[in-house]
Amino acid sequence: MSSALLIDIGSTYTKVACFDLERAELLARSQACTTVREDVNLGLQQALENIPGWQQADYRLACSSAAGGLKIAAIGLVPGLTAEAARRAALGAGSRVVKTCSYELTEADIAELEDLAADIILLAGGTDGGNQEIILHNARLLADSKIEDPILVAGNRSAADRVAELLDKGKKEFYLTENVMPELEKLNIEPARERIREIFLERIVKARGLDRVTELIDEVVMPTPAAVLRAAEILARGTSEKEGWGELMVVDIGGATTDVHSAAAGTPTRSGVSQRGLEEPFLKRTVEGDLGIRYCASDLFQAVKPNRWQQLYQSFYEKDLELQQLEDYVNKICQQTEYLPVSQEETELENMLGREAVRLATSRHAGSLRTIYTPRGASFIQEGKDLTGIKKVIGTGGIVVHNKNPELVLAGVLQENQLEEEKLTPLAPDFYLDDDYLLAAAGLLAEVEADAALRILQKYLKEIDQGEKN
Repeated sequence: MSSALLIDIGSTYTKVACFDLERAELLARSQACTTVREDVNLGLQQALENIPGWQQADYRLACSSAAGGLKIAAIGLVPGLTAEAARRAALGAGSRVVKTCSYELTEADIAELEDLAADIILLAGGTDGGNQEIILHNARLLADSKIEDPILVAGNRSAADRVAELLDKGKKEFYLTENVMPELEKLNIEPARERIREIFLERIVKARGLDRVTELIDEVVMPTPAAVLRAAEILARGTSEKEGWGELMVVDIGGATTDVHSAAAGTPTRSGVSQRGLEEPFLKRTVEGDLGIRYCASDLFQAVKPNRWQQLYQSFYEKDLELQQLEDYVNKICQQTEYLPVSQEETELENMLGREAVRLATSRHAGSLRTIYTPRGASFIQEGKDLTGIKKVIGTGGIVVHNKNPELVLAGVLQENQLEEEKLTPLAPDFYLDDDYLLAAAGLLAEVEADAALRILQKYLKEIDQGEKN
């Protein structure tokens, strides 16, 4: 029997799953509290106690988001172009973007970057052969700073040698890769994503003490969000042996963030529509740090107008909402982040928070369509991805996995539930649940056994019987 032991070392829990690869069968699953502050092996060993015969697994691989995950500061030239390209490269590599800077860095920016202590500084700026002055200015300030984080240079190749000289003179640890935007509005983020992953494995895994798990397993392969994105990719595209599901989305509603992953081209689906703006990657991940339903629930509460909360509650439960009820609950879960609803009323409030987190996160992830009027009549301009044709949306996170009505929350992705009609979110997808939390595990497995990973995903992701969509 060929088997795989797949581990996700999270900030709170270490989750372990063991699979029979020939039968694409989940043999055992376990979790324990992550013990990264002491010795990460302690929590891992506790989780492994419930996995019989794990030592005989042919593959023993891990991903990690422990100790805050992979944190990157992205620096570019123009906010909507090279700075955005750098941000997308960082997010696609499975990181959390803690700061994005544009134009010339200031002394205040440098001071903030020094205090942030990001894991990687991603320095971009200028198309190839274009503006060199700003990336050189920024490299000079970084070289003279107290920053000790590794710097990944992914900007104008015409300036790369001079940037390297400046950083070397400043005794900075730096790496060079291809420009994230070699031509105007044309993305080239894969080289940067791959280099970020290499730096993660070479430097950050060791710095976090995560390399100690190699006493028990083979290696830590990638950050957890990158594993989830890899799972979305293989599920959508399939393999040479097995057909995938086609274009899809993954929505992960967590306590600190709500993440949306899309595996879709996102090109216009209507005739007469022109696409503008920065090129969209097939694999896209966005992270909304103000839409978590615990640590930043107060930000989510403030992001939605009071009458919207009241209308939503009335439409869901056919009764009036006292806004103070919701505000009191939000204050409670912000202060007690481990708290779970204990009454029907609290469950109803929780569902509303989840629904709006999904709606807002999807709205920000998807593109939009706007109408412009010319002497020849109306024209339509698309910016971002058109996701209206997405047929499958996969939900993960406790609020949907442990929910009697998960479709109530996931229906926030639907275009009919957006407040802005021009948003290009899904029209009528089927909903699925990752109720065994296997997306990250399958993404890991896809690195070594892609066919088995796809079979496992298609077998264990469960379709929700939606009945009448909300």
